[in-house]
Amino acid sequence: MRTALCDQLGIDHPIVQAPIGSVAVPALAAAVSNAGALGTLALTWSGDAGALVRETLALTERPFGANLVLEWDQHARLDAALDAGLRIVSFTWGDPAPYVAAVHDAGGIVLHTVGSAVEARRAVAAGVDVVVAQGWESGGHVWGTVATLPLVPAVVDAVAPTPVIAAGGIGDGRGVAAVLALGAQAAWLGTRFLLAEECPVHERYRQRLAEAAETDAEWYADLYDVGWSNAPHRALRNATAERWERDGRPPSGSRPGEGEHVAARATGEPIVLYTSAVPAEGTTGDVDALSLWAGQSVALARRVQPAAEIVADLVSRL
Repeated sequence: MRTALCDQLGIDHPIVQAPIGSVAVPALAAAVSNAGALGTLALTWSGDAGALVRETLALTERPFGANLVLEWDQHARLDAALDAGLRIVSFTWGDPAPYVAAVHDAGGIVLHTVGSAVEARRAVAAGVDVVVAQGWESGGHVWGTVATLPLVPAVVDAVAPTPVIAAGGIGDGRGVAAVLALGAQAAWLGTRFLLAEECPVHERYRQRLAEAAETDAEWYADLYDVGWSNAPHRALRNATAERWERDGRPPSGSRPGEGEHVAARATGEPIVLYTSAVPAEGTTGDVDALSLWAGQSVALARRVQPAAEIVADLVSRL
């Protein structure tokens, strides 16, 4: 099924792979795009955004996007990515207005994530081309507090005829069909793509995802806040969360085990307890103690598959 947004973005299927942190790498984005959907890079913390764009361009001739979190200034990364050839840019967690002109001047398309109809109207007024309505069922960092089912039609009505992508709690073709029926023109999925073969997550994290129930993905106001504070998020319940809950959910600064080195990145950089980080390949130590990001659709992600097979599954019911 093609929508008007598919034509606008140059894709075959109304599926967008979410920018799932450090594991939204060129191999994953290219595999999703080669399958006819829209793959997405995560550039927020990249030391060389241009290099990641060029690497992806070498892997696919299809359109792909890249995401920048506006909690931090991203002008330098955006300029580098645009200079390298990026033409679909998504923003979240801040005001896109200072960045829109640069994307448009490069001939690009701007997507922006919102959590309410008011934010959606503000984004369109700033020049955003496509609105991503993110329900609070989403995994990782969650911008809003409204569930996907009521949020999507409210945003669609608020910004029509601007196209809307639905995010949050979508894990299979039934969810894709449901959000299209709500008026969205595409579905945005993250948790399902964590089980893509091309996604470089730690095998223990992958196992936890595949075994999880929908009730295991908990929302936390500010638990995994080292490196990114005051940013609500959703992750699998684990020993870290249970220990914190047993202690009465104390605030940052008085939580049990703060400052403990519980793991290390592939580079050897230590990871302390309560760090906001994706457990990627090469992570060593107590992976179960880390922030195991997952949305409430996690129970629909049961097996590891090539990204192209995931895309095919998602559109098989349309």
